[in-house]
Amino acid sequence: MKESYFKGENLSERSRKNLFILDAIRRRGPISKTDISSLIGLNVVTVSNYVDEFLRQKIVFEKEFDVSKGGRRPLLLDLNTSAGYAVGVGANLLGTIGVVTDLSGKILHKVKNGKSGSGCREVVDSLLTTTAELLDEVKGCRQRIKGIGIGIGGIVDAAKEKVRWPEKIENGYHYLDVTVPLKDILEREFRLPVVIENDATLACFGEQWLALDSDIRNLLYMFSGVGCGLMINSEIYRGTSGCAGEVAVHSDRKEAPYFLERWEADLGIGAEYVKRLQWKKGHGSGGSRASKEAVDTSLGGIFEACRRGEAPAVDVVREAGRRLGLRVAYLVNLLNPEMVVIGGGIEEAGIVLIEEVKSAVSEWCFEESAGAVKIVPTRLGENGVALGAASLVTRQLFAALND
Repeated sequence: MKESYFKGENLSERSRKNLFILDAIRRRGPISKTDISSLIGLNVVTVSNYVDEFLRQKIVFEKEFDVSKGGRRPLLLDLNTSAGYAVGVGANLLGTIGVVTDLSGKILHKVKNGKSGSGCREVVDSLLTTTAELLDEVKGCRQRIKGIGIGIGGIVDAAKEKVRWPEKIENGYHYLDVTVPLKDILEREFRLPVVIENDATLACFGEQWLALDSDIRNLLYMFSGVGCGLMINSEIYRGTSGCAGEVAVHSDRKEAPYFLERWEADLGIGAEYVKRLQWKKGHGSGGSRASKEAVDTSLGGIFEACRRGEAPAVDVVREAGRRLGLRVAYLVNLLNPEMVVIGGGIEEAGIVLIEEVKSAVSEWCFEESAGAVKIVPTRLGENGVALGAASLVTRQLFAALND
């Protein structure tokens, strides 16, 4: 595997054709060469030449004959999903999750570790620990692992050499240069190629690659309200220096307007919920369920209470959904996507949050933009970042074939 394998998205024409053909086989297989040709717009001779090489490398295989439409019955092609495996590790609001997948994105092994902290050191340690656990799970087939994908918060620079990490100091966030060479440490430790990418970007890519139809070409993924991933015309959009998708403005010297300031990852739900419980207790609301038994004030506990329809959890989640919806409405007007996915852990609040986002978009967007967009919770759930990371390894493996 060449070093250029993980260097950006400047793909050659051959790499793009690799991707078109292999993605068609991955999504639609078993499929004939003729149908691939019709689906992606390449002539059948070109498709056949590429497929011959894929067969030689055993990344695809031929299976039963298709029904004949006259003449010889065409062979069908399918992806050899066990030709390689990928490791993906990422974090969301509730913890760190790692997966090993085959080339179709099917999870073969999964490791889940609880949230150990929000500082850079804790997150990096959790990513390293989870990666080691995964590789120990698959040590019997280590030779099939093609690479490791890591999803991490903050701004990942274009060269993937450092991360600008949002560290909370007192009441505000400051972006710190993370000097730890995470990519080099992982590659030396595990002897495998590594790609590091922003968590929201990977969650967005994973959703498009694994969960959505290929016709969804313009996609926005809201990652817990503090950042977003972007797919534009079916391509990952990172911007000029890799920091596209940061939805807050930042200055160490001035306060940002509330609408544009950096929010807490949980949209402030945890702090507001505790505040309301304290207010109820102080005002003698002794008959409530909350006052009669221990209340789970963890984010998961608040979301569970919201799904049960309990106040004040429903009220707090509804207000958070409204704030998030205003930010989504602005982005929908700006980008005019086909779909907005709500994920990163905040979707666990349930239908109350999603409906508030939809309501805000309907109210604040231009009719044309609001009518064109679908707003949905993530289909990949808590596995989104990890699956996106593993899928990026697979995608880049596809692109690198024959180079």
